[in-house]
Amino acid sequence: MAEIEYFYVPHGAYAYLGSARFLEIAKAAGRKVVHKPFDFARVVEGAGSTATRSRPAKHRAYFFGREIQRWAEYRNAPVVAGMPTYHWNDVSLAAQALIVANDTGEADALSHAFLEAHWRDDADLADRPTLERLIAGVGLDPAALLAAADTDAVRDRYEANTEEAIRRSVFGSPTYFVDGDMFYGQDRLELVERACVQPFKGTWPPAA
Repeated sequence: MAEIEYFYVPHGAYAYLGSARFLEIAKAAGRKVVHKPFDFARVVEGAGSTATRSRPAKHRAYFFGREIQRWAEYRNAPVVAGMPTYHWNDVSLAAQALIVANDTGEADALSHAFLEAHWRDDADLADRPTLERLIAGVGLDPAALLAAADTDAVRDRYEANTEEAIRRSVFGSPTYFVDGDMFYGQDRLELVERACVQPFKGTWPPAA
């Protein structure tokens, strides 16, 4: 089955805003979503950018305020007012759970559940009982999934996703690859949809 590679973080605002539409596009195109959650801070640094919290106030007010408000309305994806309370907590276990769920083809629903809970319901994705509740909510076994996720082997895969993202010039969440062509941001989903059935001219990355 053809694939779409999906680089994102499980608490990303724009990954959430595009999540439902993205999964619809992938399903309609008959493509498997390959979930590759990564360490956001490392990827942003690797791209030569600055951490979100260190950016100018007006930039943050626009990109993490007004833009989120508009896209939330447009995509019918409700969000909390302002940033979620626990947004800066460590979400590595949630990311690792998605890596394990991807192996069994069960990450789509879980990914959306994590994103929606964080941005709509102000859930703390660093809180193990919260993860257990969300995992159970999509019909998976929380104890088994988290036991598998909380291992050195899966931590190594999370690190590998992060290194791959940096190597392939990913600079934010979400980023989608359709047959090797990169699309950054959920506002490119219409382009992703088109690329699934008709590739765009040119190639990525550009020839040296």
